[in-house]
Amino acid sequence: MFVDQACAYQYESVSCHFSHYPALSMDFSLFSLISSRIFCWRWIRSVARGVASVFVFCAGVGLAVAQQSPTEAKKPSPTKDFTLYVATTRQPADKPAEGEEWLTGQRGKELLFAEAILAPPDTSWSGKIKSLGSDEWVLKRLEVEAEGNAAEAFAKATMGRDVLLYTHGYRETFGEAARNATKLSETIQFRGATALFTWPSRGATFDYGYDRESALWSRGAFVDLLRSLAKSSSGGRVHIVAHSMGTLLTLETLRELRLSGGDMAMDHIATIVLAAPDVDFDIFTQAVERLGPDARKITIISATNDRALAISKVIAGGVTRAGAAERERLESLGVRVADASEFSGGMFNHDMFLSNPDVAQVIRRAIDRSR
Repeated sequence: MFVDQACAYQYESVSCHFSHYPALSMDFSLFSLISSRIFCWRWIRSVARGVASVFVFCAGVGLAVAQQSPTEAKKPSPTKDFTLYVATTRQPADKPAEGEEWLTGQRGKELLFAEAILAPPDTSWSGKIKSLGSDEWVLKRLEVEAEGNAAEAFAKATMGRDVLLYTHGYRETFGEAARNATKLSETIQFRGATALFTWPSRGATFDYGYDRESALWSRGAFVDLLRSLAKSSSGGRVHIVAHSMGTLLTLETLRELRLSGGDMAMDHIATIVLAAPDVDFDIFTQAVERLGPDARKITIISATNDRALAISKVIAGGVTRAGAAERERLESLGVRVADASEFSGGMFNHDMFLSNPDVAQVIRRAIDRSR
């Protein structure tokens, strides 16, 4: 809580300072703000983890978790390795060394299907000290299963099961996206196949434009993947969870899928959760209208206090982002809205579906309603 307040104070102070500058310097100032915030957060978090580790070692009573929610408190710690199905348009690394990404931020030649194996966080006292209090899953290995016919191979591997399909946002590496997909699945206790559609984000603050173009460039591959899942006769249903910039890719993909395949292609898609959509509200409105009756499957997780979307709004010329719009405006489009403005999570309140277990349960309830 103290860390969030400290960084929030810095954010507000710097924002007031930038307001005196001409509009032409706004973009640079905003990106400088993002970088300084990230540095501030990571430095303070490192110190906090160090202090927490000493507490664990000396007291032997585990890490103190600030404001632990009832949902989080009841959830048992995972003990088994996790299999994550991966469909990607990223270019594989030539020779990934230990600690490097298996999939890069560059655009690949075609859709690939792979299986990733992740190990659960080490919750022992020694494990917490070694990881400086981190509760992240550890990516152990990635095995490419198919090229060329990747979409069909993906559908075959998940046949007979419901699929939780996560699509990440801006500034997210493959490793981060894989851990987030796994964390989400474990948090909501999804029983089915968990999958990740990962597109070529470079994972860098100043590559917002490249990331956006890469997301849209991946639309054709995403359509092929969903079309292959729709053709499966297994009866499994697809539950899509998209975050931030990934929601733009998802909306464009679903629009094209409905246009080309109609009701038959869309029937297998049971749930569409758009978390903090970084989409121009006018574009978002058009996309929802074009989905017709399938718009009823959409649940929006929004927050008017989303600082990342506030920055994105300024960069985009002052047009409100859908994820930061007022609840009434969103509901008028015929979608279900979960307003998380009263919650907080992370540095920007932008990933609360991951950082706040209570907000994550919105996704669980959306899936349950579709059955």
